[in-house]
Amino acid sequence: MSKYFRPWNIDQTLLLPPNVQDFVPKGHVSRFMVDLVRESLDLREIMGSYVSGLGQPPFDPRMMVALLHSYASGLYSSRRIAKACRERNDFVMIVALDAPDFRTISDFRKRHLKALGALFVQVLKLCETAGLVKLGHVALDGTKIKANASKHKAMSYERMKKREAELKAEVARMLAAAEAADASEDETFGNSDELPDWTVDKQKRLAKIQQAMAALEADAKLAAEEERRIEAEKEQQRQAEGRKKPGKPAALPSEEPNPKAQRNFTDPESRIMKSKDGFVQAYNAQAAVDAHAQIIVAQELTQHGSDQGQLVPLIEAIESNLGRKPRQASADSGYCSEANLEALDTRSIDGYVAPGRAKHPTVANGKVGGPLTQAMRKKIDDGGFETPYRLRKQVVEPVFGQIKQARGFRQFLLRGIEKVRAEWTMICTVHNLLKLFNLANAA
Repeated sequence: MSKYFRPWNIDQTLLLPPNVQDFVPKGHVSRFMVDLVRESLDLREIMGSYVSGLGQPPFDPRMMVALLHSYASGLYSSRRIAKACRERNDFVMIVALDAPDFRTISDFRKRHLKALGALFVQVLKLCETAGLVKLGHVALDGTKIKANASKHKAMSYERMKKREAELKAEVARMLAAAEAADASEDETFGNSDELPDWTVDKQKRLAKIQQAMAALEADAKLAAEEERRIEAEKEQQRQAEGRKKPGKPAALPSEEPNPKAQRNFTDPESRIMKSKDGFVQAYNAQAAVDAHAQIIVAQELTQHGSDQGQLVPLIEAIESNLGRKPRQASADSGYCSEANLEALDTRSIDGYVAPGRAKHPTVANGKVGGPLTQAMRKKIDDGGFETPYRLRKQVVEPVFGQIKQARGFRQFLLRGIEKVRAEWTMICTVHNLLKLFNLANAA
């Protein structure tokens, strides 16, 4: 007896559902995104930017914002999003069978980067209203995310100076040869003022290197001026207190760039940073995560590889976003400094910042760091297994895992720190949206 199979009605004509939302089941995240942009988000800044009545009617901005659903699905490229709008039911439902072109999607995001980034605070306050934010304990951490540039397109200042001299010599030699050839050809074919293509290409490369050198020199000059300003303030304080700086006078800060200082030609504002995967051309993405439901309550993006200067800005961002400070805050040893620990004490925040391990303890007392660092080491050690510092790893690191591993965001698509900062803000916004969706779906 032959086996019976379910009928395969591939050629049967079917009617589409009367409502495009029936393309996806109830409780789907795409439906949640549509309801959110239609009912909860304030999009007046985006809607108000469309004032001209000329040309074809643009796509509804609410629909375009709802396509942030792509970030929740691990799709970040405008081409992949446009393809999904034609092929995936959840995206077809959002665009209501009227799929935008990939250029439209890309241009919309670029045009409204600032406004889309501002949605972070709106979504965060929705999470707070839903009871997902308590600010009892907040964990801080940073992760290196690759820039849209290769580290092999970077060049050190020392190498730039050498290459500049080489290119100048090459261009001079080529121009001399071209002039000699032109002189003989002009006698036969007439005069021509056009330079050969290979000479123009060399001149363009020389100009790019000189531009990068000028940028590094400007950065070094600004850094030297800032160092002199800080030292002058310290000297004024010492004079006011009647003290003198011990030892020999310090050498003046140099305005010459460090020979190893590098600049990338693809994305000049990105930096080579050390990560778990070795040295990468990257940005340093920062996040402060609430321990109650892993909501990102503050985020930042910097081009500095060190986390030390980011603790105070993150704490201040939390208060700016939510109007109140966290009761406790934890961070790893990358954030530890006397100034940061003092800032936590000044703000009456119960801080737990790992003091790190000492390679060379002082001979006098066998301890490393200032009094606040030593007190923090004792505070964490005395807490033992119950110390709140243990919350740090289980609060903030899973968030980076969800973003980079579960949703596959491992490299920025945009270039330039302002655009990349807005892109990171959108990633954090969608993370919080998914937490809000999980709460709504569980109810």
